Amino acid sequence: MNSLPHGYRALVIGATGAIGSAFLAHLQADPRCALAVGLGRDTHPAVDLDDESTIAAAAQQLKAQGPWHCIIHAAGLLHGPHGLPEKRLGQMNYAQMEATFRTNTFGPALVLAHFAPLLPKQERGLLAVLSAKVGSIGDNRLGGWYSYRASKAALNMLLKTASIEVARTHPLAVLAALHPGTVNSALSAPFHGAEIGRPAEEAAADLLRVLDGLSAEATGGFYAYSGEQLPW
Repeated sequence: MNSLPHGYRALVIGATGAIGSAFLAHLQADPRCALAVGLGRDTHPAVDLDDESTIAAAAQQLKAQGPWHCIIHAAGLLHGPHGLPEKRLGQMNYAQMEATFRTNTFGPALVLAHFAPLLPKQERGLLAVLSAKVGSIGDNRLGGWYSYRASKAALNMLLKTASIEVARTHPLAVLAALHPGTVNSALSAPFHGAEIGRPAEEAAADLLRVLDGLSAEATGGFYAYSGEQLPW
C-alpha cells in the first residue's frame, strides 16, 4: 500500500456537491489527516470555475499552509440550464457545449495548473480529477451524450499530459482521473440515479482507497472505483 503520510493535508474542490462533500467528510474523519479543506464558490477562499482569477488566488492563499498531499477536484456538469445530454448530432449547440466544457474541462485544467505546484516535492502526493467512464473513447459503444463524453475525454488528456510535466519536479506525485460509477446525486437524478446509483459516501470511500494504493509509476492513469484501469 502506497499510503499517505501521517499528518497529511487535503483539499477538495467542489466540496458542496454530493461526492465532493463525501470526499471531504472521509478525509476529515481520517486520523492520518491533519487538515482537510473544502473549496467552492461560497468558501473562503472561493473557487469559481468560471473565474480563473479565483482559482489562482485560492491556490496562492493556500500555498502557505502546504504542502498539500491530497488534492481532489470533484466538480462536474452533466446537465443544466441548456438541457439534458445530447442524444443526437442535431441536438448539439454552442451554448451547451461551451457550458459543459467550461465546467468539466477548462475549469479542471486551470485547477491542475494552479494547484499541482502545491503538492509536496519530495513526499507522496495525490491529485485526482473526477472523470467518467463514458469519457473513454475505447469503451464508447452506445454513442450519444456528445458534449459530456468529449469534455471528459479532453479532461483525461489534460490530466495525462500534466502528469508527465509534474513528474519532473514532483517524482512521488500521482495524478489520476477517476470514474466514480453511478452515484445517487443531483447529477444523476434525471437518469434514475436514486434507483441505480449508490451512496456518495460509498463511492468516495472506494475512490480514496484506489488513490491511496496507486504507486508513483501509476501517475497519469484513468481508474474506476473498483481499481480497474480504464481504456482511453
